[in-house]
Amino acid sequence: MRMRSIPVLLLTLILLGCATQEEQYSGRDLSEASRVNTELGISYMQQGSLNLAMDALEKAVEQDRSNAQAHAVLGVLHERLEQFDRADASFRRSIRLESGVSWVHNNYGRFLCNRDDYDRAQRQFELAMRDPLYERRELPLANAGTCARRAGNYREASEYLRRALEHAPRFGPALFEMARVQYELEDYSAARSYYQRLRSVSELDADALLLGARIESALGNRDEAASLGLRLRADYPDSEALRVFRQMERDGTL
Repeated sequence: MRMRSIPVLLLTLILLGCATQEEQYSGRDLSEASRVNTELGISYMQQGSLNLAMDALEKAVEQDRSNAQAHAVLGVLHERLEQFDRADASFRRSIRLESGVSWVHNNYGRFLCNRDDYDRAQRQFELAMRDPLYERRELPLANAGTCARRAGNYREASEYLRRALEHAPRFGPALFEMARVQYELEDYSAARSYYQRLRSVSELDADALLLGARIESALGNRDEAASLGLRLRADYPDSEALRVFRQMERDGTL
């Protein structure tokens, strides 16, 4: 996903070549042109050029309405633009065209979970997990764990996250979620263990610093909690996490 400028340039040149010949070779080349426009749309999304991404992806669908990947990526883009009904329709269209594509089920599940549709989300994650050839099975497992936690099902969340970490022991999002779940279950020693693993593999963002402070405070390690609070103040002075931290200080819950 890095060094994006080179592939974007190449895809642009390919797209221009397709565009100049589309009328002459429309029957033979539209499927390939649709594939290229889909890749171009993905590249624009990675750059944050969402209007250009929409143009490319809508063109891809016009060129080949059976292009399941184009519909799936459109779902992600509509979600970013908070066009939720369109996002849902695009994801469902992609799955109707080509069911069993793990990354599509995973993304649709994540979308549904963000819309608080937990039961349907978990069904999509389960479909993504079924593919034994899916190289990133920790993604739907971790997402299922996050979704279960949001629904208040902490034991279920812990099991999904345990399985995610079996596949990828250094996967930061799963470590963060597991630390959070164990904290909610009041198993503070286990929470601290997962949190220390998180610190060893990734930078701590504002939410992670707040979680760490909560865990250390629950264990009676007030100096360490205060130290994490200082980092939160220094690195994320405008964050919601710092606002929560200050409120907890005022309430005496830290």
